Amino acid sequence: MPALQLGELYTAPAPSLPTGGGLLPGGFGLDAPAGHATSPNGRAIRHLNGRQKATILVQLLLSEGNDLKLAKLPESMQNALSEEMCTMRLVDRDTLFAVVSEFVETLEQVGLSFSGGVGGALKALDGKLSPAAATRLRQMARARGVADPWERITSADSDTLVGLLEPESPEVAAVVLSKLSVKQAAELLGKMPGERARRVAYAVSQTEGITPRLVARIGNALATQLDDRPPAAFEAPPAKRVGAILTNTPTRVREDLLSGLDQEDAGFAEGVRKAIFTFANIHQRLNPRDIGKVLRDVAQADLITAFAYAALQPGSDEAKAVEFLLANMSQRMAGTLRDEVEIRGKVRAKDGEAAMSTVVASIRNLIDLGEIELRSDEEE
Repeated sequence: MPALQLGELYTAPAPSLPTGGGLLPGGFGLDAPAGHATSPNGRAIRHLNGRQKATILVQLLLSEGNDLKLAKLPESMQNALSEEMCTMRLVDRDTLFAVVSEFVETLEQVGLSFSGGVGGALKALDGKLSPAAATRLRQMARARGVADPWERITSADSDTLVGLLEPESPEVAAVVLSKLSVKQAAELLGKMPGERARRVAYAVSQTEGITPRLVARIGNALATQLDDRPPAAFEAPPAKRVGAILTNTPTRVREDLLSGLDQEDAGFAEGVRKAIFTFANIHQRLNPRDIGKVLRDVAQADLITAFAYAALQPGSDEAKAVEFLLANMSQRMAGTLRDEVEIRGKVRAKDGEAAMSTVVASIRNLIDLGEIELRSDEEE
């Protein structure tokens, strides 16, 4: 039974459907005042509100072994249902039958169901709104207590989190660290200065007694700061954008530009180098288990041309990339490619670089589709 449907029943106004007595002490017994409807067997029936009916359904489903996801309901609803269950006693069969019949009839008449509330709208519209509209909706959801601020924080990249936490105390940073995945937390610590990272890591040991309410307050404050930041004109950071451009430029042009960037801004140049992925980086960044996917995605003629061009540069990174690919494919296919490369002979630089770019483009495409993932610098 979906928790949302129970929640809708709970929030509904008291209906006109008559229900049975014997439900609550003081006014809900069988001695209903005259004028109320009666059941087929002549017993008096009184009205129930949405909370009472939802509680009956919850108890019925739990008693039959159903696993209800009540945690998805707002906390206020969870508390109200729990309190109502504490006050209820016996429910006669007429009451139970009336409540279940109404609920089934309501479900049968549903033609369209919305996710419900600001939180439901936020999930339904995720990725479909402009940044400004999405930010406003997130703020509304948090203000009403129906959105988890930590979803906003954990979805931010590590560079953003480092800047966000820079003015905060180590204790606040330790709370954020504890809410991140192990991989995210490790990456975040690695981007902090050594002394700061040590203080934050130690502060994690002081978070044992922190209350959920304080964690929620910290999350709301940090999420609000993230939302208050002006939207960026470009989604990718500058170094990544330049790296993507240089990935698709000829080797000579790329090396000249990188040399110039080294003189202008060595830190930025290093970031650009990390963002660049060329044929020469394959043996350093590509996982051996993903080579089969790459080979299926690249035409054999392009592979042969790229391999033949790399063979003209023995000892180069391009040649190492070819050996890496050949070593991690079937021996039969590797032997066929070696024979074809020997037959292909000398390749013009223009054709060779074009073939290498095709291989890299295929790898990039597989990355964008989420089918493969490059190794990080630390895994090389």
